[in-house]
Amino acid sequence: MLADVVLAQGSTEQTVTEALGALQNILEYVGTIAFGISGALVAGRKRMDFVGVLIVGSIVAVGGGTMRDVFLGNFPVFWVADPEFVVVGAVAAALTIPLFHMGAVQALQNYRLVDSFDAAGMALFVITGTNVALSAGANDFSAAIIGTISGVGGGMIRDVLANQIPGVLKSGHLYATAAFAGALLYVLILSLSVSPAIALWIPALTIFGLRMFSLHYGWGLPKFDARDQ
Repeated sequence: MLADVVLAQGSTEQTVTEALGALQNILEYVGTIAFGISGALVAGRKRMDFVGVLIVGSIVAVGGGTMRDVFLGNFPVFWVADPEFVVVGAVAAALTIPLFHMGAVQALQNYRLVDSFDAAGMALFVITGTNVALSAGANDFSAAIIGTISGVGGGMIRDVLANQIPGVLKSGHLYATAAFAGALLYVLILSLSVSPAIALWIPALTIFGLRMFSLHYGWGLPKFDARDQ
């Protein structure tokens, strides 16, 4: 009887782990789609052509991971062998054009769905990037920095290509701050030898929650203004 109970518990834990893994994969793709949309919208505001929209949307999708691999010396970078995230970002960017003219993108923005998907994808990319850095031999603090770059780097490259100051540096909302806090929490939880599911989802949900609360309540860091000095 006891053996049956142990087997049932093991089966349940495996099912939960598989379900969480599937959810993680789905959210990574959803986040990539949100990144592609955000890149397309920035390109549209700068009146770029179709190729520009595709390039910017793709860069947002893989820019953070590319920066991560460059810092860690992982060559070729991840999307060279597995370009699916480039393709997803490019397709999302391309579809943004007709969807924008149909009013669908504006409807998504009104309900903060793009922001929500962006936050979810960013959270998972931060944790993934931190884990990759740790596996490459980085110490905890450096891994947290690289994880943060993995989550926000694509948006920074997008803004530079659009000839504007990266929003992550001037918006005042909790974006990079939320990412870094979650990355630090991740390495802390890993030191406690908890299950991989807990180590992943608690920091990811923390990043997501901080980001969404920041957008809803206007939480953020004070800005430094020296223009009158």
